[in-house]
Amino acid sequence: MANLSDVARKAGVSVTTVSRFLNGSLSLPEARAQQIRDAVSELRYVPNPHARRLSRGRSDAIGLVVPDIAGPFFAKLVAAVEEEADRRGLGLVLHATLNRPAREVRYLDSLRMRHLDGMIFVTNRAADAALLDAVRSCRHLVLLDEDVPGADVPKVFCDNEAGGRMAGSHLAAMGHRSVLFVGGASEMISGRRRYRGFEQELQRIADGPVRIERVLGPYTPETGRDAARHYLQMDPRPTAIFASSDDIVIGLIEVLRDALITIPDDVSLIGFDDVGPLHLFAPPITAIRQPVRELGGRALGIVLDTLRNDTGEPAPTEELLPVTLVERASVAPPAGRSNAAVNRRASP
Repeated sequence: MANLSDVARKAGVSVTTVSRFLNGSLSLPEARAQQIRDAVSELRYVPNPHARRLSRGRSDAIGLVVPDIAGPFFAKLVAAVEEEADRRGLGLVLHATLNRPAREVRYLDSLRMRHLDGMIFVTNRAADAALLDAVRSCRHLVLLDEDVPGADVPKVFCDNEAGGRMAGSHLAAMGHRSVLFVGGASEMISGRRRYRGFEQELQRIADGPVRIERVLGPYTPETGRDAARHYLQMDPRPTAIFASSDDIVIGLIEVLRDALITIPDDVSLIGFDDVGPLHLFAPPITAIRQPVRELGGRALGIVLDTLRNDTGEPAPTEELLPVTLVERASVAPPAGRSNAAVNRRASP
């Protein structure tokens, strides 16, 4: 099998010239360039991709760390990053932490030691000092979906606060003044921002007192089940529920259906994420939709822009991608209030 020295000898140039020409870092007169191409063709020389990557100081691979790959949100996020990486000729090294703090730190350290071109990191828990140190030690890292406070790295989130405002506006316009908010842990930036936007908009639009109860916990079906059990014990019960993830919605519906609670006749329901099967429920669930594919693509784009421009570490910016309200059939005026009455209240 021919090697680089064979090509250089055949073309009558130095090994360095052949190497730099083939990796794109050297321009040559056309006659000399054609000599090298002819030598490569005649000798059937195949460049060693590993050696080429080393010569450029690149691995041509990106690391991605996510909490899991089983749920629809993270599965779609992983697919988006992988598709974009493949389109750009990059490999993807994927790790799922299973929501275990020690695995987050271990995987970040492992990827850092592999000298990848960059990393995208996603957590869904409150960060501790060990995680912050691990994030700070990584090169060309972008935080996606959830924050690690204190990390001066680029961050890409959906506009959680705007999504909360959309949910609050929609429920308020339908006449709801008593709502159960089911969200992420208070330490999570996503949960805090969703609640802040929701509360502010509900208060702004309401024409009287507003009552908001909260059940906080991980974005899991079990949190939804706990919230539904809490709802069933409330007296009076809220007329609407804002569940801030698809998985929470699934847990809520499971318990509410067993208790013969009908949506939206007994209680209205609005979700957040809209990457799972919310449109398949009966009735289909109204939700705030996250731009999951765009989130993944933008995070990868930040890493690659830094590499392409050779600007060192990317600036610690925060980008917010827009969300949208997808209206379906799970929100209606509270029992005893007609659409006409709601419309009169909502009119200026």
